[in-house]
Formats: sequence, structure tokens, C-alpha cells
Amino acid sequence: MPTALQLAAGDPALQARVRECRRLLNKRALMGAAASAVPLPGLDWAVDAALLTRLLPEINARFGLTPEQLARLPDQKRHEVQKSVSVVGSVVIGRLVTRDLVLQVARTLGMRMTARQAAKYVPMAGQAVAAMMGYAALRYLGEEHIKDCVRVVREARLALPAPAPTLLLE
Repeated sequence: MPTALQLAAGDPALQARVRECRRLLNKRALMGAAASAVPLPGLDWAVDAALLTRLLPEINARFGLTPEQLARLPDQKRHEVQKSVSVVGSVVIGRLVTRDLVLQVARTLGMRMTARQAAKYVPMAGQAVAAMMGYAALRYLGEEHIKDCVRVVREARLALPAPAPTLLLE
């Protein structure tokens, strides 16, 4: 299965956008990992949902795939994007990302999440395992979303929006 960078091959601007999104994803996954290490029931789920509820729209925006950005496209281009989204099968591209939608997406990792919950109650080693699983789960969901965005941009021949000004705190 190709990575997001491999899918963006041949398009330097698209590859740069993938790298930018991956940096953002890594920061958020580290936050999720820290929350996963805390042995409070449900805290990791709440933090993961909050992180993804903010992260997925940010990734969409960097690829020009938020509902607002799509609404500004000409009808023909918007139709092409919607067709590409349906081909890719993404449920979060071009939609308002809510906590319920994030939890629906996270169910794809249900068994890993349950194992992470159980692992955190084993002193020290269990918390480390829970943190690693939390990091891996967020990275997986984020990377899959980035790949979906790359596929849609390529399929619909969509121009990327201008890069967002870099903020000191992301």
C-alpha cells in the first residue's frame, strides 16, 4: 500500500503539503500518546476525539477540501471533487467534522483502542504500551486521511490553496 508521499510523487507542491500535514499529525499524535499513558478511564478516547475533530478539518483545509472551500468552486469542479470523494470513500472530506463523525471513523480501530484501554492499567509497561498504541492509532487515522486527500486532489485535478502562514503554535 503506497504512502501519502508516494501517492503525491511527481507533484512537488503536493508532496510539500503532505510533509506539512505529517508534521502537524506527528504533533497531535504525541499529544494523544501522552493522554493515553494517563490511567483515567475514557480520557484517551476524549482526547483522541478532540484532537481528531480539530486535526481532520485542518488537513482538509490544507488540501482545499473543507465545505467552505468546496462551496467556492465552480459547479463543474465541485462535482468532480464530490465524485472523487465518493470514489475514494472518505467520510470526512468536504464535510463538517464532528465528534460523532470522528468516533465513527475511530471504530475502524476498535480492537486496538480496547487493548490500549486495558494495557494502561498494567503499571509502567502498560502505560508505555498504551501510549505507543495511542500514537500509532492517531498516526494511522491521520495518514489514511492524508492519503484520501491526495487521491481526491489528484483525481479531481484540484489546485492546492496557498500555503497557510506558519504559526508558532500549531
